[in-house]
Amino acid sequence: MPHTLEFLKKLISAPGLSGYEGPVSKIIAEAWEAVTDEVQVSRIGSLQGLQRGSGPEPRPKIMLATHMDAIGLMVAGYAGDCLRITSIGGVDSRVLPGQMVTVHGREDLPGLVAQPPANLIPHGNSEKSVPMEYLLVDVGLSAEEIRQKVRVGDVISFAQEPLEMGKDTLAGHSLDNRASVVALTLALEDLHHRSHAWDVWAVATVQEEETMAGAKTSAFGLRPDLAVAIDVTFAEGPGAPKHQAYPLGKGLTLGWGPTVHPALFAEFKKIAQELEIPFALEPLPRGSGTDADALQIAATGIPTIVISIPLRYMHTPVEMVSVKDIKRTGRLLAEFIARLPLDFMETLNWEDDKNDED
Repeated sequence: MPHTLEFLKKLISAPGLSGYEGPVSKIIAEAWEAVTDEVQVSRIGSLQGLQRGSGPEPRPKIMLATHMDAIGLMVAGYAGDCLRITSIGGVDSRVLPGQMVTVHGREDLPGLVAQPPANLIPHGNSEKSVPMEYLLVDVGLSAEEIRQKVRVGDVISFAQEPLEMGKDTLAGHSLDNRASVVALTLALEDLHHRSHAWDVWAVATVQEEETMAGAKTSAFGLRPDLAVAIDVTFAEGPGAPKHQAYPLGKGLTLGWGPTVHPALFAEFKKIAQELEIPFALEPLPRGSGTDADALQIAATGIPTIVISIPLRYMHTPVEMVSVKDIKRTGRLLAEFIARLPLDFMETLNWEDDKNDED
C-alpha cells in the first residue's frame, strides 16, 4: 500500500458521494487487491475484500466495515447563471459560502458556493447562517451553457485540497470516513503477512451517510460471525464540549452501549492495554450513528463493536484528523484478528465487565 499519508490524500481527493461511490471505490479496490485473496462488488456497490484464514473449513468470519461514501451536494435547479443546491448527507451549511466545489455534470466543472448579498436575502435570514435554499453554486458560465453541461440531479463534491498541518495532522474534506478506510487497509496489509485462523471480510460500504444500505446488505449477504464498524467521532476543538469529544492525536475510542457486544469490548480493551494503544470509552446510550446499527441487527443478529477515530470539524470541507490515530486503529484491528481463536464464538457471552479493574 502507498505511504499512509499519501494514500489518505489520494482517497480524500477523489469524489465518491453517498450513492455515487464509484470513483473512490476503484482506488480502494486497487489497494485491496494486493492484500486480499479476492475482491468483489455487491449489487449496490459496496466493495468486499476477502482474506482467507488458516483454520479448517468452514471457517468463522469477521466483517470489518468502514463506509467509503462522503457528504456533498446535488444540483436542485437553476437560478439564472447559477445552480441551486441541496445536500447529500448532513452538510453543515454554515461553512459553505466561499467553498470551492466540483460540479460533476456532463464534464467536471470548477465552481464556488456563493451567498447573495444580505439585502437580497429574505428578512430574518440576513443576519445569521444562511439556509442552503438561498445558497448558489457559480461555475462561471452563462445560463445557456449551464443547461447544456449540468443537469438537475448531478452531484457536487468539495474541492478543498488536502492540507498537512504540523507533523501528524491532515485537514480536508471526506476524512469522514476515508480515514477509517485507510485504517482498515493498514490492518489488511499487516494481516497479509501474518497467520490468522478466521476469514476476514473487509467491506467499504456505500450510502452510510443516507441509508446505511451498504452495511445492511453486506452483513445480510456475507453473514459474518462478528462485525466491527470503524468510523470517526467528534474530536475536541473550538466549541466542542469536552465531555462529548475526544482529544485529537491521543488515541481512538471504543464504543460502549446497546449496539456494542460487551465481550468484544472487553477483548479490544484488553489488547489495547497490552499494546499500550491509547483509547477512550465512548458512551453510545442509544444508536451509534454508524454502520454498527445496521450490522448488529442483520439476519439473526451479529455481535458488533464500534471503533472510532477522533475527527475535528466533522461534516465540513475542512475536517481534521491525526494520522497517528489512524495507524493505531489499524494496528488494533490486526492484533485482534491475529489472536482470534477458532472457538471464540463458543466462549462469547453477553456479560458487562466494563467496570472491571484495569
